[in-house]
Amino acid sequence: MIWDQLQLKPNISAAVRRAQLKSVRDVLYLSGPDLQRRTALSCSEVQELLTAAAAACRRHRPTTALQLHHSERQRSKSSLRLSAACPVLDLLLRGGLPVGAITELSGESGAGKTQLGLQLCLSVQYPPEHGGLSSGALYICTEDQFPIRRLQQLIAGQSVLRSDVPSSLNSCLCFSDHIYIEHTADLESLKVCLSRRAPLLLGQGLVRLIVVDSVASLFRCEFQADDWLERNKQLLILSSMLHYLSQEFDASVLCINQVTDVFSQSANSLGPSSSSVCPALGLAWANQVMVRLMMLRLQETVSRGDESSTLRRLEVVFAPHLARDGRHVAVWREGVRGVVLPE
Repeated sequence: MIWDQLQLKPNISAAVRRAQLKSVRDVLYLSGPDLQRRTALSCSEVQELLTAAAAACRRHRPTTALQLHHSERQRSKSSLRLSAACPVLDLLLRGGLPVGAITELSGESGAGKTQLGLQLCLSVQYPPEHGGLSSGALYICTEDQFPIRRLQQLIAGQSVLRSDVPSSLNSCLCFSDHIYIEHTADLESLKVCLSRRAPLLLGQGLVRLIVVDSVASLFRCEFQADDWLERNKQLLILSSMLHYLSQEFDASVLCINQVTDVFSQSANSLGPSSSSVCPALGLAWANQVMVRLMMLRLQETVSRGDESSTLRRLEVVFAPHLARDGRHVAVWREGVRGVVLPE
């Protein structure tokens, strides 16, 4: 540490050097009386030294209570939600996915997780008055190829799914031009994508939704059961990157997750009580998400005209602002829609 950088009085800087105190940490480790004995400085000069050393260690300026109050008011004004493009689901989610937080969507294969993820990639492009964020989406595939044909089918069905939106708006939105697709085959390439490419897209305002499909596959491939400590460390690194992106750029993050069989009562608490499976990656990952949703594939089938769909149920497992509830949904040609069953 160059003591001159702390803008101390010359006699204080000289006394510190004579006492062979080489860093601010050395200064802060000593009490006031000990500093006086070692430096022969007066009480007021020691206090000045301690204040300067503490300021040098502080990364950010202190925040006053008034600033916190204004910040909270501003945050409440900008508490946007990303609509799920379905009134039934938006009612369940109190407007949609939260912005500035991580939402997890888990479920078995074929439950409809990717379908909802694609639907959100289109919903985010609408203006806020129609539930969107007037931006695009970054879709990161870690398992399969991106389902481009299904995306084109959903785009073609937007006028049906979003009948609440003026047809002129639907026709002028170039949906496929604002979905950025990345394929990551291993954990390292996923971290490179989130640390380099994602901030560029977010910083330019090109995207405000990140979808990771899926978060569990890479961890299941790269870590064995005995590697749980390193796996949890990498989980925390990944979640920290996602938290930073969501909060720094005011974006919504959706992590699609796989499921595992329930072997204990504690594992069962991580998912819906009625399900025999729970989300993968355990408690270490569960503590990193703000909203946990689960899509359950049921036995019943529902029909509509010439279409039929396996009935699903979207469950809220936990969220600080949502009741633990669920709604029935079906996957139609134009997208995922809530289903109201006859009593």
